[in-house]
Parts: sequence; structure tokens; C-alpha cells
Amino acid sequence: MLRNLLRRYAIITLGCLVYALAFDWCYAPNDIAYGGFTGVAQILNSLGGFLSVGTLVFFLNLPLFLLGWKLLGGQLLLSSLYAMTLSSLFIDLLAALVTFSPMEPLLACIYGGALLGVALGLILGQGATTGGTDLLARLLKLPLPWLPMGKLLLGLDLITIVACALVFQNLNTALYGLVALYLSTTVMDTVLYGLDTAKVAYIITSQPGPVAQALTQKLERGVTLLHGEGAWSGEERPVLMCAFKQRQIVSLKEQVKALDPDAFLIVCNTHEVLGNGFRRYHSQDI
Repeated sequence: MLRNLLRRYAIITLGCLVYALAFDWCYAPNDIAYGGFTGVAQILNSLGGFLSVGTLVFFLNLPLFLLGWKLLGGQLLLSSLYAMTLSSLFIDLLAALVTFSPMEPLLACIYGGALLGVALGLILGQGATTGGTDLLARLLKLPLPWLPMGKLLLGLDLITIVACALVFQNLNTALYGLVALYLSTTVMDTVLYGLDTAKVAYIITSQPGPVAQALTQKLERGVTLLHGEGAWSGEERPVLMCAFKQRQIVSLKEQVKALDPDAFLIVCNTHEVLGNGFRRYHSQDI
């Protein structure tokens, strides 16, 4: 239990560090509009300048954390408070230690968006958020559970990016920000949902028994027998359905074709697989 907890917070810490690197290296020195509360903090910092971006992010998030406590529970809010505090601290600390020079804006968009997406994927994947629109998106997942986190964040952050463009009176700031936002949400969804490399095979064979036995014993994967019927012949044809890991695809093909060279095999990508031998369902899944 303690080991899992330490591992979880170590991943969140890594995500916070990557988050700060994306902001200080790619976004801030290149005047790229940043979504969420960090973007709001950018605006306030440019207007007033009396508080750092990291400090402003921290204070802007406090009311939202109080609102989310009842709906999301103490555990998620505690880990989110940790992530929010650490990411804000890393932003200020990294800015104080290293002065990043501006780069080609398009490169800043690409690398900044990719780094931010990885960071948010790591943090959100451990049941935490960095506050701001991340937390708002997490709250919106309660009534809208079918929407991916990336799409929710995309919509929420658009408002901040438009505000940045108006305040800084620079259309390029918003346009580059939109490119980076699209990349970050795409990468984030890939980290959250795309790393489940399971697949599903549908097998139509004249040797359903031996094939099912081979997959069960040699690949250690469960097989479900579906009842099908040939549309042209009208004959009953059993269909084997088997969920398996990406790395087992070669072995599965070999086992099926060795027993029945004429077997009809369909392999499909899956969004995610929950159950024995795969990932277990958790109530805080996003």
C-alpha cells in the first residue's frame, strides 16, 4: 500500500516538473497564450506584476478546491492540492534558476504542447489535477463521463487563450496558443487512454475447440464463444472472441494459423479493456 502511494506521488512529482519545464521553456519566453488558470495568472502578472505566476496560480485555485471538495472527495483533492502546489513551486523555482531564451514560435508550440500533454497525462492518470481548468474538467466528467478529458480541457482553455489575445493585443499569441493547446490535449489523451495496447481478435474457424484451448493455455487469455451464422451458406459458425496484449499478436496468429490455415481472423484495436488480466476498474477513472 505504501509502495503504491509513493509510486503514485513520484509520478505526480515528475508530471509537475515537466509541467513547469513546458511553461518556463516554451510558453513564457515566446509569449504563447497558455490556457487555464496559468494563462489567467500570465494576464494578471503582466498587468500588475506584483506576484509571480506560480503564486497567482496557487491563490486562484484555492476557491475552486473548496468547491470541489464535496463532489470529488478528500483523496483526489489532496493529491490535486499537492500537484497544484508543486507545479506552481517548480514554475517559480525553474524561472529563478534558469533564464530560457526565446525560440522559433512554432517549435515552442510543438515541444511545449507535447511536454504539457505528457505532464497532464501523468498527473491526471494518477487521480490528481493541477487545479484550474484541469479540476473544472474533472468536475465536468461527473455529468459528462463519456467525454475525453482532452476535449473538455480544449473547450475550457479556449476562453483563456482568447482573453490572452485581447489583453496582449497579439493575434499570433492566440494562434500559437491554439496550436499548442491542440497538441497538448491530443498528447494528454494518448497518455491517458492510448497506452492501453490491448486488442480484440474475432476468429472464425473450423477448429474452434483446439484454437480456444491453445489461446487459453499457451497465451493464458480467456476466450468467449459467440454463435454466428454464414449469411450466404446459412451454416452456423462459431466465432471466438479473445482480448489480448499487443505483444501477443504474433503468437496469436501463429497459434490460430497452425491449427487452421483457413481461419478467418479479424484483429481490432480497443479503447481500453477492464477485467482479469488487464486493468481493473476504479471509481475515480477518467
